[in-house]
Order: sequence, then structure tokens, then C-alpha cells
Amino acid sequence: MTYSVAVSGASGYAGGEILRLLAAHPDIEIRTVTAHSNAGQPLTAHQPHLRSLAHLELQPTTPEVLSGHDIVFLALPHGQSGQYTDALDDTALVIDAGADHRLTSQEAWDQFYGGDFHDPWAYGVPELLTGDGKLREQLRSARRIAAPGCNASTVSLSLAPGVAARVIDPADIVSVLAVGPSGAGKSLKPHLLGSEILGTANPYAVGGTHRHIPEIRQALAAASSGSAEDIRISFTPVIVPMSRGILATSSAPIVDGVTDAQIRDAWESAYADEAFVQLLPEGSFPRTADVLGANTALLGLAIDRAANRVVVVAAVDNLVKGTAGAAIQSMNLALGLPEGRALTMNGVAP
Repeated sequence: MTYSVAVSGASGYAGGEILRLLAAHPDIEIRTVTAHSNAGQPLTAHQPHLRSLAHLELQPTTPEVLSGHDIVFLALPHGQSGQYTDALDDTALVIDAGADHRLTSQEAWDQFYGGDFHDPWAYGVPELLTGDGKLREQLRSARRIAAPGCNASTVSLSLAPGVAARVIDPADIVSVLAVGPSGAGKSLKPHLLGSEILGTANPYAVGGTHRHIPEIRQALAAASSGSAEDIRISFTPVIVPMSRGILATSSAPIVDGVTDAQIRDAWESAYADEAFVQLLPEGSFPRTADVLGANTALLGLAIDRAANRVVVVAAVDNLVKGTAGAAIQSMNLALGLPEGRALTMNGVAP
């Protein structure tokens, strides 16, 4: 069976990456692409690398244009997806790459985003641990899916095994991330101009203000079958001059009495059978270059007994595993297709 697809926000980075991956999917026909101010222009005027889709023209983003497809991807700025989702009741599968349907707590939404709160959807990180197994099982029957925040899923995948196995204390998590500016979207922002980011590293959203914090707390609480109130995290992202990528270094205290073998076993057992989340051998740590273009999260684990902390270094491509790849991996599960279809574990080098 071939499924018809519409992708909104197709002129942006997330929309473009969704299209790049879907273009190689044998079960998908990309029928419609939409945008706001760029409607009426060729797709390749904004995504010139998508040569196989050069026949497509950007349509207006309206419920009427988006309806009538088997699958709709919403790759819109945060706060804009909700206005369309109610109008897409007849669409079999809707996947939102924005934040509108990620959070279960209205209080957290009001604090970090504001505006209308919308019902939470199945969270699109199949490998993430929950008290009942992994989110993969929930996604198999999902018809509404919220793709993750790139920073949030990177940190959550880094620490969920330790939280679930109760070998680390989630009340004292510290995460520092080096991130590429593509995660901030394609809209013109002066502080993201090349002249502002080349040759420098720029921290932002310092002091507990980043919007992905409640998403991380929610995910790790699910892994521990506990409350988000039990998860405390100091989260500091830093923009660095690479267009794609996240290198997240996260640490948490070791629970008293836990051995080194128990710690490593928590991560090894969690991801032993996963194609797209891989724990590197002891003493090895990933680089962002290793996952460029891939739907792979690579993790390196260190046990710092001097500080009594576990340190996890994770590398992902924020536009693939962090966004579009996670969305398509979740789509495959929801449709009953092979989970890795149209996705690759292999990065691009050099």
C-alpha cells in the first residue's frame, strides 16, 4: 500500500528534513507541501537539495489543503500546530514536529510556552523506557504522534536507563549541550547569523528557562514510574558553529551501594537490541560528525567515582534522530511497517 502524505512547514529545516527522508520511503507518496508566506513558490526555491521533489509547489497551510491525505506532518513553529489538529479529525495519522502536543502538564505548558494548551499525544521516541517497557509499544497503535524536542530526547535517552534501573539519583542532573543553530529553525534571527556564531560558543536559555526542561522531566519521570517533581535538572545549551548536531554531556549522582557493573549493565541492557540508540564500548565517546545525516544516537558512558557521578555523552543529528527521523520511525511503527524503513544508521563522513 502507498500512503499519501502532506507536509506543512515544508520550507523550514524540520519540514525539509522530513521530506528528504520521506523521498526515499517506498511506501510514501509526497502529494502536498505547504508553507505560509512562501506559498505559491517552488519547493526547490527553499529546499534546493530536494531534487527528486522539484515538481512540487508550496501550497497555503490551511485545513482544507492538508485534509484528504493518509498522513499529515506538521512542521510548524511552536504554538501553531494546535489550530490545525482539530480540523484533521478525518486524517488517519497526524504527526506534529512542534511542541503543541508533547507535554502532559498544562502548568508546565503555561510556564514554558504559554497560549492554548492541547491534549498530549503519543511521544515519538520508540526507544525511551517507561514503567511498562518502551514507548515503542504505545506508538504501534498511535494515530496522533508528537515528535520530540531534539535536546529533550537526547538527554532523556542518555539518562533513562539509569533512572529506570535506579542506579542514579534524578534529583541532581546536570546537562550541558553543544548544539547547532538549525535547531532554532530557519526564521531570520540576528543572534544566529554566521557573523555572530562563527568562531564563538554562545550559551542561551541559562538558569532553567529552556523549553525542553519540562519535556525531559516528563520523560524521565515515565522511566522511573515517578513524578516529574522528583526530577531536577540544571540544563545549559550552548550554540556552537556547526549547522547540525547535538553533543550532550549529562551527569547524575550514583546511588549508594551501586557497583560499576550494575551501572554499565543498566545502559547495555536498555539498548542492546536497539538499532538507532547504541552504547559505545567502555572508554569510547561519540562525536557529532559520527551521526551526521543518520537516525542514530551514540552514547558514551563514564563512571566518575571521584565525583560519585555517572557521565553520559550523547551525539545526535538534531534534524534526524532529534526530529524528522524520530517522526518517521514513529510513523513506521504506527503503520505496521519495518521500524527502520527509509532511515539509516550510517552517518556521512568526512
